[in-house]
Amino acid sequence: MYTPNHFKVTNVDEIWDFVQENSFGTIVTTEQGKPIATHLPLGLVKKDDDYYITGHMAYANPQWKTLEAANDNVLVMFQGPHAYISSSWYKHENVPTWNYQSVHVYGTASIMSEQELEEDLILLLQRYERHRNNAALWENLSSKTKKQIKGIVGFKIIVVEIQAAYKLSQNRSETDYIEIINKLKKEGNPNSKQMAELMEMRFKNNVNP
Repeated sequence: MYTPNHFKVTNVDEIWDFVQENSFGTIVTTEQGKPIATHLPLGLVKKDDDYYITGHMAYANPQWKTLEAANDNVLVMFQGPHAYISSSWYKHENVPTWNYQSVHVYGTASIMSEQELEEDLILLLQRYERHRNNAALWENLSSKTKKQIKGIVGFKIIVVEIQAAYKLSQNRSETDYIEIINKLKKEGNPNSKQMAELMEMRFKNNVNP
């Protein structure tokens, strides 16, 4: 991923927080030289000193076979808020751009055993269900429902490399930065609102600018 120094993020803890907050990712592999991708909810697991991206896909999805083939060149992409930035918001003439947050994770994939998959599903359900009434936790599911595990394939990707870029107008003056936040708030769409809130939070926490 092209990552100018202005926008590069190297704090690993910050990156992993981002991954967990934006856990619906895209997994990319190749089949006979052609890139293929699936959009999935993904987990993050630390074991010993290694980090793993975990997840599952339908058995009918042929992409899992590329993971089974000892695939050592897997890309997983996570994206946060993004928004169009008009150059009319600057104090001087410039060009429009787009603000965004993006993390790319590269690693080596392997297929989970059924026991590993069940353990991963338990964690997944705990994360998204534990705060709900009548939570659909693994231990609350019927044996009939649990048998549907046969229809999915679990995978884990050991993380080898991380690339992260947060393009949040860090290269603009403080005056322009504040004006961008104000204009984004008035755009009237959820993406712009999210971006404004993110930039405002970072400004209040004394993150560049």
